[in-house]
Amino acid sequence: MSQSVHFISGLPRSGSTLLAGILRQNPRFHAAMSSPVANLINGALEQMGAGSEFYPFFTPEKRQAICRALFDTYYADAGDREVVFDTNRIWTARLHQLVELFDDFKVICCVRNPAWIMDSFECIYRKNPFDYSRMYSPASRQTVYSRCESMMSGGGVVGGAWTALKEAFYGDASERLLLVDYDILTRHPQRSLELLYDFLDEPVFDHDFDCVEYEEGEFDSLLGVKGLHSVKKEVRFTPRRSILPPDLFVKYQEMDFWQDTVGTSAHLIAAKPSTSASTGKESS
Repeated sequence: MSQSVHFISGLPRSGSTLLAGILRQNPRFHAAMSSPVANLINGALEQMGAGSEFYPFFTPEKRQAICRALFDTYYADAGDREVVFDTNRIWTARLHQLVELFDDFKVICCVRNPAWIMDSFECIYRKNPFDYSRMYSPASRQTVYSRCESMMSGGGVVGGAWTALKEAFYGDASERLLLVDYDILTRHPQRSLELLYDFLDEPVFDHDFDCVEYEEGEFDSLLGVKGLHSVKKEVRFTPRRSILPPDLFVKYQEMDFWQDTVGTSAHLIAAKPSTSASTGKESS
């Protein structure tokens, strides 16, 4: 594969689909919502790993070559693009694999205060009152408290991504990370993209932040979560009050560990902590 390869990861409901929609305006770039590549590689490694009847047939070198071939084959149809961005929240827990598969890659990690992530998921849930989505089990969807607890559990959509990001943030490859805060991206998209391009060592492209078009309606329909991967045409920040009960908001708002950069070499485009966060009014 001759293209440069980078990754989009981080936390859900934090702008990864928006960022992909912006980046794909650049004709040199391929970017989209979460791809199956990380899961394909993980599944292949399970089949080739210890405990499998086929384990003796695979050397470490062969396993590595097959994982790289899966990536290259999946993006073979993007050969006209010079830079490929693969999106998956799993990648922050797989940096030890990526450093063996790719020579020079960066990981763009979209982040947002976890209280507002939970609020965003709750807004989506309430906008689809008669769709019982696959995001929740019958027991976990009963109340906002059970829904939040399910998502923030170790295997939940938010909790799993949060722990993976924390692992990478304090890991030995943290210098490959750029954390982009959702508030800053939506308030100052042009400056955010300039810094992102500089981090990637790519020439800056003149993006149109008033006409960003990208959605995956079919994928969202299969999940039963309409609007989960729909991007508003204009990139802008819209302040509002949280719909979470105040105790839930307070419970999650202090989980933005990336505000403390001690012990990491990661790069940040992040909002400063705000005392207004405890009121449940979104601001940067």
